[in-house]
Amino acid sequence: MKLHSLHSWDLPPKEAIALQKKLAGQVIIDRPLDLSKVKLVAGVDVSVKDGWSQAAVVIIHLPDFHIIETVLAKQQTAYPYIPGLLSFREGPVLVEAFEKLQNIPDLFLFDGFGYAHPRRIGIASHMGLWLDKPTIGCGKTRLCGKYDTPSPQKGESAELVDKGETIGAALTTRDHCNPMFISAGHLCDLDSAIAATMLCTGRYRLPEPTRLAHKAASLAR
Repeated sequence: MKLHSLHSWDLPPKEAIALQKKLAGQVIIDRPLDLSKVKLVAGVDVSVKDGWSQAAVVIIHLPDFHIIETVLAKQQTAYPYIPGLLSFREGPVLVEAFEKLQNIPDLFLFDGFGYAHPRRIGIASHMGLWLDKPTIGCGKTRLCGKYDTPSPQKGESAELVDKGETIGAALTTRDHCNPMFISAGHLCDLDSAIAATMLCTGRYRLPEPTRLAHKAASLAR
């Protein structure tokens, strides 16, 4: 798969933050998805341990969740852990993994955040610019913003709000489980992100694409 190479990844934190602020203006989060045309969905995850980053991208087919392709990439973890700069830590190994894909997904789901980020450019949004494909952030825990706990029934959601702006949603993906934190990444709006996440969710709390990517990255590590 061909990507749009936008910048180098080895930027000092201050320069990385400045770049995030610049790139945030290029992110598109008001474009509804025609979910009837979404057939191939990629789950994206990176596992970091002992100085190594293991990336996994798993493509599934909707609606049967059949696995179409799994690619892996492994690199030494060069960038330190800095809250809000996850994409600079995981971006290089993800680029390597994406370039190995033989199939072109219609949509990418990231184990991380999109617009629900202090500078409105989490890893799903940032990598969405590299991919030029619709992306969604599916975080397991909240990075920023406030919300009222949604109803415990699967499919219920509540707005995630930061500084008066709706940046995502707390979404109940399984009955009586803690919500996932969903946000538009790039080339997608929030309503589409919520609907697509539910289409990709089976009997687990995590959407199936990111659950499988997490499993693949952990096993490979």
